[in-house]
Amino acid sequence: MFAIAKVGARQYKVTEDELISIPRVSKKKEVSLDKILIIVDGKDVAIGTPHIKGAKVVCEVLGDSKGPKRIAFKFKRRKSSQKTIGHRDLLTQVRVKNIIKG
Repeated sequence: MFAIAKVGARQYKVTEDELISIPRVSKKKEVSLDKILIIVDGKDVAIGTPHIKGAKVVCEVLGDSKGPKRIAFKFKRRKSSQKTIGHRDLLTQVRVKNIIKG
């Protein structure tokens, strides 16, 4: 059984007892992901338009971390102009407890 959940602008394929990194959420012990696009349970497939009503994925929060460093280098030729900008996303590690069909 797996589900595709939308968190922010990203979509994650999740199964039970799986670890995923999602964008930073508030300091809670549990988080429920409400925007579920698809749930597949064997041959039963539920597809939302755009979301499945009543369906959710319950996750346990494990901790916070930072994502990989991303470098943006801006350069204008013949202008003696260059700029380096770095960025790291703030992430929360969660473990999927169960998937509720709704």
